[in-house]
Amino acid sequence: MQLTLSDIVGLIGVSFVVGTYFLSQVGRMDVRRPLYPALNGVGALLILYSLSHTFNTASFVIELFWLLISAVGLTRALFFKSK
Repeated sequence: MQLTLSDIVGLIGVSFVVGTYFLSQVGRMDVRRPLYPALNGVGALLILYSLSHTFNTASFVIELFWLLISAVGLTRALFFKSK
């Protein structure tokens, strides 16, 4: 199996998404801070880039939702800080 640039970009995106989720689950990353949704959003974008080269409908849909949800989380973290 030969990895292409788009595969590598997608794998970096997966590491962002899975890494941030793992860190949040072990208490090392606060999901209410802007870094969490920002890294998730970047991860989703990188995975979407990968999918633009090797398309898969189901993966595209979930990453699109992941990106949108991350945008909501980032907006909340930046503009609606908890009390």
